[in-house]
This record gives sequence, C-alpha cells and structure tokens, in this order.
Amino acid sequence: MSVSYKIRHLEQLESEAIFVLRETAAQFERPVILFSGGKDSIVVARLAQKAFWPARPPMPFMHVDTGHNFPETIEFRDQFIKDIGGQLIVASVQDSIDQGRAVEEKGPNASRNALQTVTLLDAIEENRFDAAVGGARRDEEKARAKERFFSHRDEFGQWDPKNQRPELWNLFNARKSQGEHFRVFPLSNWTEMDVWQYILREEIPIPSIYFSHEREVIEREGVLLANNEFLTLRDDEKPEKRIVRFRTVGDATCTGAVESTADTLEKIIEEVASARQTERGGRADDKRSESAMEDRKKEGYF
Repeated sequence: MSVSYKIRHLEQLESEAIFVLRETAAQFERPVILFSGGKDSIVVARLAQKAFWPARPPMPFMHVDTGHNFPETIEFRDQFIKDIGGQLIVASVQDSIDQGRAVEEKGPNASRNALQTVTLLDAIEENRFDAAVGGARRDEEKARAKERFFSHRDEFGQWDPKNQRPELWNLFNARKSQGEHFRVFPLSNWTEMDVWQYILREEIPIPSIYFSHEREVIEREGVLLANNEFLTLRDDEKPEKRIVRFRTVGDATCTGAVESTADTLEKIIEEVASARQTERGGRADDKRSESAMEDRKKEGYF
C-alpha cells in the first residue's frame, strides 16, 4: 500500500506559521499579538489558538485604536476576543493626542493612520513587550516584502531595511539589547488568496464589512471612501450609495472600498483570483508618496 507524504499548500503555510509562533513564545519574555479585527490578524489569532492548544495563547492581544474605526470592526474585535478567552489591550491614538505625544492632522486628507506609530511604540515601552506579532505579509506592499520573520527594531523602535539578520534553515536570531524589540510576521509567505482560502477552510468568522453591502461613499482620487463622521468632505464631493465591500480594514478616513457583489467567502475568493490591483491599492495613505509605507515602517509603523 502506497502512502503519500505530500503536504498541501495551506497545511504547509499553517505549519510554518505555527512554528514561528512557538519560536516567539520560546525566545521572548513578553510577546504580544497585534489585533485589529482585520482578516490577517484574525488568521494569526486562529493560528495562535492551534499553536498552543489546549492552553490559551500565552500572550495578550493589543489593538492600536485610532478612534476612527469602522464600528463593525470594533464590535467584531470585542466579541472575537471574548469568544476565544483572550486578553485585549487597547492603545488609544486619542490618548497620544491628548498627552501631546501626537499632533492631529488637519484638512480634507487628514488621517490618524500615521499617528499609530507613536501610540504603538509607547504601548510597547509601557508594557515592556519585547516582541509584537503582526499579520503583515510580503505580498501586500514592496516595503513589507523586505521584512524577515523576526524583524529587529532598535531602541527607538526604528527599522533598518538594509541591516537585517539572515534567516537560514528556519533559524531565528532574537538577540537584542536593552530597550530593543522585534516585530514577528508568521504570515510572511502567505498571499491574500491564501488568507481567504484558510478562512473558508477553517470557517473563521470575519467582520461583515468584508462582504458586499450598500454604503454611502465618495470617490476621491480614484479611491472610494466611506462617508462617515471622521471624513472631511470637499466642496465638490457628494456622497452616493453604492454596493461595495472592503478588502482591508483600517482607519475609516483612508481605507478604500471596492465595488463588489461578493457576499460569500466563495465569491470573495473568485473576485480575488481575478483582481488586477493589490488589496492595498485602495489605501489612500499609501498614495502619499512612492515610499510612504517604507518611510512609516522605518519610524516604527506596523
């Protein structure tokens, strides 16, 4: 009788991510999982459940809250963490603004997205976290393609893309000096398609905002932005109702929607398979300059 040892693609990615999460727990004293309620952080949470089952994940979850989130995401975040029995830490950008640590942007293109860097670094220092696990993937954006699984940050929380540690044969170097920390990316080798197929396979709940629905939007520089209380409309902008969904979840002032009728996971997967634009193609914050993401990451962004 022949036995097949072929590992299917999703199983291989799952195994790799679980290995990274277990290495994180083994090599760091105070790791934390960054959790936004978006699809990638949801998958990381599920993988953490599997990695340490039957015990709970030995690390808390933390959301850097801009205060300008979609309500569907916040409701899902709170219920999801409650359902898995996790501990949630909320780091507030509004608190950073109130304390004078961050300055609110003004004007129609104002966003709190970049201000998350200050809040994140302060929260890491305050809680003495030495590793922050995130759901970033290399296929998302050219700057994120430069990341390692274990990505070193100096004592100022800064990232140097030209001075990264080699990772050979799944050997991760977590050596650090006082005040330094690491970002850990267990989904590095996953694609958007892998994430959706895994969510479908595992039957993981996700926020309703990912599915097709009617929403009032405005079109700004080719991006469909949801009309909401945090968005400053220009004189020539008039909200209109369209059938849309969101491929990413972030700050409501800069996260673009896409016109779509995909109201099931199967339809979302079909749509992603035929898409000709990356999921971050609708993020207004990435359009500020050619190196917008890399500049933010060097300063300590996710």
